This record gives sequence, C-alpha cells and structure tokens, in this order.
Amino acid sequence: MRKKFNLLSLCLFVAIGIFLGSCGKKNPTSIKPGSKSTTTGIAYTKDGKKGKDGKQAFAVRDFKGQPDGPNLVFIEGGRHILGSAEEDVLFARDNLERTVTVASFYMDETEVANIHWLEYLHYALQDSGQQYYDEALPDTTVWAAELAFNDPYIDHYLRYPGFRFFPVVGVSWKQAQNYCIWRSNMVNNNLAQKNGNKDEKTKAKAGERIPLESGIVLPNYRLPTEAEWEYAAKALVGTQYLDENQDYGRLYPWDGHSLRNPYGRQMGEFLANFKRGRGDYAGIAGKLNDGAMITEWIYAYPPNDYGLYNMAGNVSEWVEDVYRPLSFQDMNDLNPVRTDGKYLTQNPNRLKNPAYLDGDKRPDGAPNLFTGQYDKAGWNTLIDDHVRVYKGGSWKDVAYWMSPGTRRYLEEDSATATIGFRCAMIRAGSNH
Repeated sequence: MRKKFNLLSLCLFVAIGIFLGSCGKKNPTSIKPGSKSTTTGIAYTKDGKKGKDGKQAFAVRDFKGQPDGPNLVFIEGGRHILGSAEEDVLFARDNLERTVTVASFYMDETEVANIHWLEYLHYALQDSGQQYYDEALPDTTVWAAELAFNDPYIDHYLRYPGFRFFPVVGVSWKQAQNYCIWRSNMVNNNLAQKNGNKDEKTKAKAGERIPLESGIVLPNYRLPTEAEWEYAAKALVGTQYLDENQDYGRLYPWDGHSLRNPYGRQMGEFLANFKRGRGDYAGIAGKLNDGAMITEWIYAYPPNDYGLYNMAGNVSEWVEDVYRPLSFQDMNDLNPVRTDGKYLTQNPNRLKNPAYLDGDKRPDGAPNLFTGQYDKAGWNTLIDDHVRVYKGGSWKDVAYWMSPGTRRYLEEDSATATIGFRCAMIRAGSNH
C-alpha cells in the first residue's frame, strides 16, 4: 500500500513539474521580444550601439503598443453589410447592400472644430509661410446667399470665440487632406519630445517622419474611407448579443426608426441636428426641437455605441473615396476603398494607376465593361477622378440623408457651409 502511494505521489510530482515547466516557457511577443534573436541567438540592443566585435547590433526598442492619439476612439472591426437601408428616393442605385469586412481602426470622436482649424492656421503661418496659410483658409463666403441675411456667419463663424467648438466648414477635400498631413507631423513630433528623443534613430530629418521602428510614433492621420465611416456610424456593436448575433439593424446611428430620444429625461428630444421640414431649421421659440438653426456644438447629442458624436446631422463629412455609382460592385470585400490610384498616405512607391477606375482594362487584364461611361469633357456627367464622396446629413438636410448608407459627391476643391470632416487612423500591428 505504501509503495502504491509513493508511486502515485511520484507520478503526481512529475506531472506537476512538467506542467509548471511548460507554463514557465514564454514565447516572444511584440511587446516582450526577449533579449536575443530566436533564430540566430544574437543579442538585441535597445540603443543600436556597436558590440564587442565592432558591428552595430540589431536594435529592438521598447514597445508598449500603439500610443493613444489625441481625440481618437477605437473602432473594433468586423463583418458588416454596407449599403443604404433607406428607400432609394433618387433612384441612384449607387449603394446596394453587400457584405464586407472592415479592419479595426481609430476615428475622431468629434468633427474637427473651428478652434482646431485656427490652431492649424497659427502654425501654418509660422512654419510654412503666407502662401500656404492663404491656401489653408476656409471659404467663409459659403454662408453667403443673395436672398438671406447670413452676413454674421461670414464674418464671425470661424473666428469668434463663441463658435470655437462648432465644426469647421468651408473646407474642401484637398484642404482636409493637408490638415491630416500637418496633424500627423505635429502629433508625432510632440510624442518624440515627450519620449526624450535621445536616440538618433528616433529623430526625423527635415521634412521626414520619425522612423516607425522607434515605436513611439503614430500612423498617419487621414480621412476615413467610405466603408470605415459607414461602419463606424451604424455602430452595430451595440446590437450584438451572444456569439456573432445582432439583434437588429439600424436606419440611423441609434436604435429604432424615430428621430427622438425614447429614454430618460431626454425622452422626446431630437437625437441630431437636421432640417425638420421646409423652412424649419430649429423649431418654435421656447422649445427648439433640435436646438440649432445652423451647426451645433461638436459634443451635442448622445454619442453612438462607439462613442462618436454627430455621425448623423450637424455637418456632412468628407471621406477618402472617389465617387463612382458602381463602387459597391467594383470594390474589394476586405477594407474596401475607391481611390484615384494613389495610396491613402500618398506613398510614392505605390503604382499610380488612375486608369483602373474606368480604363480599357483592369490590372488583371480583364476588360472594363464601364469604359467611357463618364464623359465629363462632353458635359454628360459631373463624375471624374476629382469628385469625392461625403457622408451623413447636415443641419441643412432632411432626415433622409442622416442614414449612414446614403452617399453624395462633390468636387474635391469645392466647399460648402454643410460639409466638415473628422480624421481616422489605422490600428497598426493588428490582424483584426
């Protein structure tokens, strides 16, 4: 009996030892890569200094994950049905439903406001000169109307302190792109300064970005793709239960078909800033229905389930995509986008092939069935490679345009009093 007990104890002891030994082995990760290479056995260095053999050792710097970007909210990606759930009242047939997958990314929780643009202008004048400053100025005359007294908005909307945190308007798609580039540089330079910037490898030369290998910088800010914007606006993450089941879809960025809040103390109040009907921009004095005759505070109204404010109403927003009625048919089903052939971050190494949009042949050699359909030179269409999509309804739109699936387009160098924008950013080092 004692022998059996001793044998059982020994087996148990060995099993525990094996278990603990297997638990003690830790595989390397991006955050904890270990002290040496798992393939060569050569030790890493954190500062890139030369070793005893006189060679510069491979530098693997500390990395704690992608830094938090100012004003950004994490958007967990996944499968989604893009397309308009609204009745196609214009018979455009340009956003039919299709299933795609959108990778996780980040998006500004609010629209870019006047105070943010004034900050941009301040540094633009100092760092880039008068010409760049003049080109960055919003077109405040977008408020002008021959038969309306909108002069106060022309003179005051951008610069008066009372409008600081209202969305900037009068900004073209091109100006929004330039803002994204400037913001990327400013945020990353600030991060580098906070991290000491002692290592020469983490310093950027004039006009260049800080190396990605440093691990202390963010990917570029940019405009969201149309698919990202639509996915983030619907925020169906709030309707999911159990395992990959969504209880219902959404017509707007909130539940139900109503435009009013059905819950709590705000019950009956409108959930967005829009035009209720002909001539009705705000309702009757004493109880204005949406509280704003023009734009509204960027934090007004409840955020959607991703924490994003004003993804319907207030201002429409520029997205990256070139407009094509058949985008839903031509795009990839993983991270779809329709560009003018240039990489989103203007990467000079990527092949530029604008002809892919409507050329005689696709990159795979197959014929393009829609060649010659867009004859802008002959005044048969307004569509070309310089027309961009904008999404969401504005303070001047009826509720129809607040459905995330609806889409419109405008020339990339044009601006209106109803279009603003917000920035997005990839989630680097992630496979979902």
